[in-house]
Amino acid sequence: MLSPSDAAILPSDSGVLLIGHGTRDEDGHREFLRLGAGLAESLAPLPVELSLLELQPPRIADAWDRLVASGVRQVLAAPLLLFAAGHAKSDIPDELAACQSRHPGIAWSLARPLSRAPELIQLVARRWWQAIDDAGADPDQTAVIVVGRGSHDPCAQADLRVLAECVRRRCPVRRVAIAFYAMAEPKLDQVIAAVVADPEVRHVIIQPHLLFQGAIHRALLDQVEAARARYPDQHFTTAGYLGPDPLVVAALIRRIAGVASRSTGVAGVGACPG
Repeated sequence: MLSPSDAAILPSDSGVLLIGHGTRDEDGHREFLRLGAGLAESLAPLPVELSLLELQPPRIADAWDRLVASGVRQVLAAPLLLFAAGHAKSDIPDELAACQSRHPGIAWSLARPLSRAPELIQLVARRWWQAIDDAGADPDQTAVIVVGRGSHDPCAQADLRVLAECVRRRCPVRRVAIAFYAMAEPKLDQVIAAVVADPEVRHVIIQPHLLFQGAIHRALLDQVEAARARYPDQHFTTAGYLGPDPLVVAALIRRIAGVASRSTGVAGVGACPG
């Protein structure tokens, strides 16, 4: 449940519209639903509706309509996105504006993506430490490669680099590098080759910076298996992805409370939110 201070921030006539990316992977979709249920439980009695940008329902417009039907006058839209790129900067605002055009009396505000919310930094550090413990690795001989989905947006690319450095301060290791699955460089196989060239590195931790299971996560696991075959003298461990963890819910609530505190109708997304 909300604390008294949080409850004071969120307007009583508001409702939360959680916007996920969407996936055809059944396990990933179930994880999205589980996270949404956790958010709804934490924000009760405020109404929370789940929606997806693509690939499967519920659509943003349908979730918006359900909020309006429940009596909501202010929609607090929370993008379940790790970084601000095309979806956060244009696709979602366009969808919300279209919804408002059908209900001109309803105000909406758009929260920032999760990015470097303190709870997310804490969760990533936890994933690193768990992988290091599982591998029995010495941090001074460990390299961590953070792998993002990838984006053409330079701010999103830079945001991953900054996040990795923030986590490194909590979880010191010999080396930290980033890689992207698609749409940006460097790719994982390039970064692995550079990392294992360091004679002091004995363990390589690959952390998929992904919210849920799906095709990208499976592809990364396959790439790690290929690296094990290519570099048989090196130790590789894959850290856990983020998942429907309570810390992700807490980060979402932080973002929702932040946009609610400055909500006056329509809020945009900054160029490079942190």
